[in-house]
Amino acid sequence: QRCYRDGVLNAELPAAELVPGDLVEVNVGDKVPADLRILRLKTTSVRTDEGALTGESETVLKQTEPVKEESRIQDKKNMMFAGTTLSGGGAYGLIVATGMSTEIGKIQANVTAAKEDDEKTPLGQKIDAFGEMLAKVIAYICLAVWVMNFRQFSDPVHGGFWMGLIYYLKIAVALGVAAIPEGLPAVITLCLALGTRKMVKRNAIVRKLPSVETLGCTTVICSDKTGTLTTNQMTVVAMAYPGTKADGLVEHTVTGTSYEPWGEVESLAELGPGVLDLAKVCSLSNQAVIQYKEGKFTRIGEPTEAALKVLVEKMGNPNVSKPSKDQPELACSAVNDHFAKEYPRNAILEFSRDRKSMSTLCGYKPAAKTSTGRTTRGSVGSGSNQLFVKGAPESVLERCTQVRLASGETVPLTPAQRKKILDFNAKMAARPLRCLAMAIREDVEDLATYDGPNHPAHKKLTDPDKFAELEKDLVFVGICGIKDPARPEVAPAIADCKTAGIRVIMITGDTRPTAEAIAREIGIFGPKESITGRSFTGHEFFEFPTEKQVEMLTKNRLSMVFSRTEPADKQQLVKILRQAGEVPAMTGDGVNDAPALKQAAIGIAMGIAGTEVAKEASDMVLADDNFATIVAAVEEGRSIYSNMKAFIRYLISSNIGEVASIFITALLGLPEGLIPVQLLWVNLVTDGPPATALGFNPADPDVM
Repeated sequence: QRCYRDGVLNAELPAAELVPGDLVEVNVGDKVPADLRILRLKTTSVRTDEGALTGESETVLKQTEPVKEESRIQDKKNMMFAGTTLSGGGAYGLIVATGMSTEIGKIQANVTAAKEDDEKTPLGQKIDAFGEMLAKVIAYICLAVWVMNFRQFSDPVHGGFWMGLIYYLKIAVALGVAAIPEGLPAVITLCLALGTRKMVKRNAIVRKLPSVETLGCTTVICSDKTGTLTTNQMTVVAMAYPGTKADGLVEHTVTGTSYEPWGEVESLAELGPGVLDLAKVCSLSNQAVIQYKEGKFTRIGEPTEAALKVLVEKMGNPNVSKPSKDQPELACSAVNDHFAKEYPRNAILEFSRDRKSMSTLCGYKPAAKTSTGRTTRGSVGSGSNQLFVKGAPESVLERCTQVRLASGETVPLTPAQRKKILDFNAKMAARPLRCLAMAIREDVEDLATYDGPNHPAHKKLTDPDKFAELEKDLVFVGICGIKDPARPEVAPAIADCKTAGIRVIMITGDTRPTAEAIAREIGIFGPKESITGRSFTGHEFFEFPTEKQVEMLTKNRLSMVFSRTEPADKQQLVKILRQAGEVPAMTGDGVNDAPALKQAAIGIAMGIAGTEVAKEASDMVLADDNFATIVAAVEEGRSIYSNMKAFIRYLISSNIGEVASIFITALLGLPEGLIPVQLLWVNLVTDGPPATALGFNPADPDVM
């Protein structure tokens, strides 16, 4: 780690040796070594991926300006946190916390604290309570039998007082043996072990045996949003472009929920010149890369830019043959590679908060020397640079003077038309979608032949404050709507939960509008259902008194949503539910979910996308990251719980008969019917196998 300490640069100081007060340099791709306060940006913009810490699906734009002292983690834009990754830019920062004092260290402390609150499973608690009651009853019965037969101690049959005392003591012991179902622990363990095998077949890997039974008692499923209910892969779900007039935007739905390029743009019959320009900007004003590695599609770079690259592949290109599904390595980059070759990138105008846009200068191919030593103009593209711009619609449209229609015709943009396009964008943003406007500047004047730092016009690209002056007289080509989409299997699974009487509570670090929109999409809330008193931010909810918090969580048996929560908030919500008598399951995949996973009656981690920290804190791991697997596991857990109750009843009823026979014979003064060894044989050998067989009963049809 590049570190400045006492004014001296140490270029390779191990991160473990950093201390508060050190000045460090971090660059794109680096993992932040400690919590640090940003002092100066090296680039015009710096973004970090804090998804594992906060649950936010989008990267966070950093700044140097101060924030309020009471700000929550998500609002501390002037801080970088240990364990997060720089997805763009570079900065200098002052280390303010290391080790267990960092935000991620506090999470570890909360996980440790949650371990101390471990409780037995619901059935375990009931068996303990029953065992205590049984012990007391048997103690009284044994004492009663012994006292009732006090006069028989001196009976000559026993050979004296002390021999009679011992004889009736043996009967008392026999009563104790008869009352205790010695085979129960073995049968329960065997039943749970067989249950784990069934769960593995349903892609649920149980790490702790009692969790199988806990699943059957679950009353609430608390779930993280990002990566659990959603894919955590930003995806373009809608695109719009001017059709036959400047303000007549034509919108298309885009299918797909991940970085896989297999979806399509619905109802897009052909790529007109205007639509092709939209694809160009999405591809060229972009620094992300989509790769196919180890059987899955992954991104390098910004999630939103990766989503645009995937859209380009789904749109296709008339000059590029569409790769088949047998060619995933080619399918994820074929069209983008074509645009990159046709329009070589010569400069990048980085994103800045002031102009809320970024652009690339592409198109001019530097002259190449022939075999005779003469130079020729490259034939790729138009032979001159164009500026491809993307950014916030309100900012980009303000600098647009023209509009590119689908036919390729360019028409002027009036203020009234601009307002109508912004109104269209506002409706897309309300879904909510993250909207980006795309535009082109075709005449870039003396930058038309720019090919590097030696070009006469290079000074125009050295001052980021003047980039807005270059991004003017733009031609608007379209808008893309991006979001972290819900997993396709989640909505039916949540409907099954409602049928089973299990409510689902979403707990996320993301924004309130995003959380509520996803909640409606997957069925936590109905499309038109009132959510008054059912959706809160973490800060808002924890300002209420404790009694009010408990009341709001338990008074109505309805699903709820909590947004902008910190890791400690998730843990506290689960703790309140447990204290209120609920049996909460917690699902999550990030480091920020670990305390809540450990606090819950059963913690469920994602096996593919989940972090190792989350898996270690969990009781069960989903091998396929499928929320529907939880519902299947609950169904299996209920079946096992039902079977366990059946064989416990069977064993207890057998023991009651044994106790009755011993007690009555003692009461009547008859010789003991069964000696302790015989009772053990009945309890362990005769009753064990039939009880085990009850554990194999199929689930009832109405178990859910």
